Amino acid sequence: MTDRRNILQTLNDHELIKRYRLDHDGIMFVVELIRDALTSPTQRSNAITPEMKVITTLRYLATGKMQQCSSDDLCLSQPSISRVITQTIEALSQSHIVKQFISFPLDVRTLQAHKRAFMDIAGFPGVDGVIDGTHICIITPSENEDVFVNRKRFHSINTQLVFSADYKILDIVAKWPGSTHDARILSESGLKQLFEGHYVPVNCHLLGDSGYPCKPWLLTPYLRPDPGPQLNYNRAHKKTRSVVERGIGQLKRRFHVLHGEVRLSPAKVCKVITACAVLHNICKVRQIPEPLESSHGNSDEGDCNEYDEDIQFTQGRDMSQSGLRHRAQFTNLHFSRDGVEVAAAGWFI
Repeated sequence: MTDRRNILQTLNDHELIKRYRLDHDGIMFVVELIRDALTSPTQRSNAITPEMKVITTLRYLATGKMQQCSSDDLCLSQPSISRVITQTIEALSQSHIVKQFISFPLDVRTLQAHKRAFMDIAGFPGVDGVIDGTHICIITPSENEDVFVNRKRFHSINTQLVFSADYKILDIVAKWPGSTHDARILSESGLKQLFEGHYVPVNCHLLGDSGYPCKPWLLTPYLRPDPGPQLNYNRAHKKTRSVVERGIGQLKRRFHVLHGEVRLSPAKVCKVITACAVLHNICKVRQIPEPLESSHGNSDEGDCNEYDEDIQFTQGRDMSQSGLRHRAQFTNLHFSRDGVEVAAAGWFI
């Protein structure tokens, strides 16, 4: 009982970030955010506190190993650890919590700020987010096993992510089995509805790889670019879109549970992914750094998460003519001067 209460007092912020990925104030922020959902309805003197529930869950997300929680002097039995993690993940993945920390901006001022931040990377105008899918490994499900097998032949949840230039998550869809292609996930998403329903102003774009269809609001690279504007466009596109690869890398390095095989049911894994995304954005807003031992390595994914899309998949299937025309006009307007972007005020709303 004493040990449970003293963890936040006995470890400094460096040690807390190393073990739990958040500092003292960050942990307490999360506790207060979901305290009501975690407070035990009983008045037992030895009830597990919301603080201990959050700490235990953070340790699991940081390591991906429930047994690590047992060996960390948290004074909880293995069944208790499992229940605590389930309860806390449920609380963090509630829709009103997710919307509080993850939402695609619709106001002009915020969109302009995003455009400027992306423009500073490689001179690519009109960008408000970069999009990609990432596969989270899971154990073989007991039901519908075949639909979770992706093209790399391992079981996974294919998760759609959109990042801002400062590596905050703007949108997440974590519910599709591994066999589902990125383009299908986007076509069924609320994000597409925002753009095509004109809730997002015109001249706002996402950047995606060639696994996505080219649309007036989603710019993809040329597969065989001609020298000149198309090649300039592709170079700036690649450098700008690399933000999403680094963002996914940051997310998985911070929360190692997403790096290996998550040994939970698919439904629970989806909630784990969403909870990690919420916590990632909390860390970004509160400027909590990655642990030093997690800040090295490849910029993107590793282990069983490595996944190379077939960039030919979308060609000829869902490449709208309006999207191709828009990309051609955009390229000629902005990338005709030897790679020097020609800014038109209209692209910045």
